[in-house]
Amino acid sequence: MATDYYAILGVQRDASQDEIKKAFRRLARELHPDVNPDPKTQERFKEINAAYEVLSDPEKKQIYDLGGDPLSQNGAGAGGFGQGGFGNFSDIMDAFFGTASQRGPRSRTRRGQDAMIRLDVELDESAFGTTKEITVDTAVVCNTCNGEGAAPGTSPQTCDMCRGRGEVSQVTRSFLGQVMTSRPCPQCQGFGTIVPSPCPECAGDGRIRSRRTLTVKIPAGVDNGTRIQLAGEGEVGPGGGPAGDLYVEIHELPHPTFQRRGDDLHCTVTIPMTAAALGTKVNLETLDGLEEIDIRPGTQSGQSVPLHQRGVTHLRGGGRGDLIVHVEVITPTKLDQEQEKLLRQLAKLRDEERPTGQFQPGQQGLFSRLKDAFNGR
Repeated sequence: MATDYYAILGVQRDASQDEIKKAFRRLARELHPDVNPDPKTQERFKEINAAYEVLSDPEKKQIYDLGGDPLSQNGAGAGGFGQGGFGNFSDIMDAFFGTASQRGPRSRTRRGQDAMIRLDVELDESAFGTTKEITVDTAVVCNTCNGEGAAPGTSPQTCDMCRGRGEVSQVTRSFLGQVMTSRPCPQCQGFGTIVPSPCPECAGDGRIRSRRTLTVKIPAGVDNGTRIQLAGEGEVGPGGGPAGDLYVEIHELPHPTFQRRGDDLHCTVTIPMTAAALGTKVNLETLDGLEEIDIRPGTQSGQSVPLHQRGVTHLRGGGRGDLIVHVEVITPTKLDQEQEKLLRQLAKLRDEERPTGQFQPGQQGLFSRLKDAFNGR
């Protein structure tokens, strides 16, 4: 052999690939034409490119160690920009900027996708929390091949086209000289291995669809749209890769009596005019059981009765919201003669036979309220 590539890079013949790469990067920083434009230095830079082209490629290195000339087989000489020129461009960039090379076969194992399921809950369940079982249909690891994708008794084999590298190279000529480009191996799709006998259960994917039951703890205070994360309960990735997360989105069902506004509950009780005037007590079935609502005499329509700490539990922090009971007074529309007579007598006793009514200004507009505020009213 006329050229000693090991001596050019300054490494021993038993040097590892990592040692060869480090030696090349060190010399590339010193001898790159952009750094040192001396013609002799440029010739030296071409030599280290050619040396690295051979010693960084296991096939070419083997041919060289056996006494052959690997550069003559693909037409790339030490003086041209073959793989050692632009083919190792990422290594040169790494030598100057510290960028990492992305070469090598890609893994068949990848993380799975996240999944989401909607869960309907009743108002009392979201108010106090509960535990529910859900059924999910997601990808799980194939039990037949344990995620490898190969049929039982077989295993993936090294691709004979790229020899496990996951990529193939091609030398082309350009105005810059000979340029080597790399692309994913078309036979193994860049994995570096092929599965000659795919698993009959998962067709080589390493995962199958399965329906399973999970137990979900619903914390007190959840509301519509709240998402509960179950780590690692989503889709298993290709090749039996780690599973994604499962998100359970809460959907609170409407309640026949209460309307939720934040952590407060609202409801409306309808009472007759006489009950509003005389006062009464109304039984209400709350989330905590039967409660007696005290309607005071003279209660007007639109007034409310608050029941403190009878609402929804605060999701963060202690305590609960309130239950607000709105009162609606119903005026009778159909009276018989006796009822009408009694009401007229009541109106006469209260001097309300011909009420004149009391008129008040309507609601002020925004500019009127601002004017009053500036005037100190």
